[in-house]
Amino acid sequence: MIPTNRIPTHHGIILLEEFLQPMNITQETLATYLNISIKQINEIIQEKDKITPEIAWLLAQAFNTTPQFWMNLQTNYDLVLNKPKEIKQAINV
Repeated sequence: MIPTNRIPTHHGIILLEEFLQPMNITQETLATYLNISIKQINEIIQEKDKITPEIAWLLAQAFNTTPQFWMNLQTNYDLVLNKPKEIKQAINV
């Protein structure tokens, strides 16, 4: 469920604080394991980049989660940031 009173926690913060730090894994170690650039991992953590479906699959395999978990974090964040200022009533047919 998308929070209505706040912006959801950014997926990069979740990656850092719920996975990397508790598991004592560096960004460099994760990037090497996933075979992607450290810059890409760092930009996700710094809230400058998105989690793509490909990255979601890689993170899911690395942390024994699901790709849906990672994509849901991304989608919920994007939905809140792009919510229209005015919500229209549903069309009645």
